[in-house]
Amino acid sequence: MPKFHRLTLEKAAAIFAVCVVWLSVLSFEARAAEITPFLGDYIGSAEVVDADGTITPRDMSVSIFETKNGFNVSWRTTTYKLDGRVKEQKFSIDFVPSDRQDVFSAAMKRNVFGHEVPLDPMKGEPFVWGRIVGDTLTVFSLFIDEDGGYELQQFDRSLAEGGLNLSFSRFIDGQKSRSVETFLMKK
Repeated sequence: MPKFHRLTLEKAAAIFAVCVVWLSVLSFEARAAEITPFLGDYIGSAEVVDADGTITPRDMSVSIFETKNGFNVSWRTTTYKLDGRVKEQKFSIDFVPSDRQDVFSAAMKRNVFGHEVPLDPMKGEPFVWGRIVGDTLTVFSLFIDEDGGYELQQFDRSLAEGGLNLSFSRFIDGQKSRSVETFLMKK
């Protein structure tokens, strides 16, 4: 008669834990692979059009790279004001997979348990998330002002031959206040 080994509860729990870890690694790799076509450094310039029709020249660059747990989007803008002033802004945000496929949570600070989490828009901080739909990586930033109004910024970066097409829009309480469209060439 063949001998059967009994599977103890401890052994079953250990096997289950290994399977869960393995599946989460495979799931992360499948999601992380979606960012691959966007990876790289890109540069360009544009004329930003405000709601009042004012046009302001701007140089732009973006760098998208993989991180240990997801990916990072870093961008810089240099604005040339009509009075001769030059204003430079830099932003860098890490993104990690969320529970939703193709939707990524911003990992902008660490909570008390050491986990990377988004900022809190009710404290005046931006709530940022990203998504990939087809050939477009979109980053959204939501700001809530003191009066409960909001500003939503949307950066669409779509794959194009030789680089990315950038489409930026800013909405304040539902009204478009600024937009820009340009091509960013891959370095």
